[in-house]
Amino acid sequence: MSETTWYLETTDPAELRPGREPEGPVRFTRAQVPSPELSRFLYETVGRDYRWFDRSPWTDQEWRDRVERPGVETWVLYDRGTPAGYAELEAQDGGAVEIVYFGLMPGFLGRGLGGHMLTETVRRAWDLAERWPGREATRRVWLHTCSLDGEHALANYEARGLRLYRETVADQATGGQVDMSPK
Repeated sequence: MSETTWYLETTDPAELRPGREPEGPVRFTRAQVPSPELSRFLYETVGRDYRWFDRSPWTDQEWRDRVERPGVETWVLYDRGTPAGYAELEAQDGGAVEIVYFGLMPGFLGRGLGGHMLTETVRRAWDLAERWPGREATRRVWLHTCSLDGEHALANYEARGLRLYRETVADQATGGQVDMSPK
């Protein structure tokens, strides 16, 4: 079995193509009080069906260290007061901001919320430095997704204006990886 990973980026906030507005009342709110418990809940619930296991062995202290790290933000999409999805942003050197995690809770898939949440996530990535004094202004927003993620993930990212810049294919059986990016 192989797994394809796509790396996407945007280098200009004007490239953002907003998703449609959701039909019901939703809020996209930053979790301003670092909460390892909230971040773990969101990560485990959203990622359960997509094999997000890299943080599963983390201790409480590792979760705390992550959410308290300057430049790391957790944003939650609420649908009528209920968490519907989340995004984790991380400021990196050189003005880069990675969308480290992004996804909807299982009960909120297929309701047209993903495009709106991604629009808001990319906007928050572009203005992240405004919330973190001393941070370099954002010059690049990037993420990666893979063939194990939601079936509409790649299309949503591209529809919002993110461009593919790298593609790799890993063979699960051998552990080998091939870079499929254009040379």
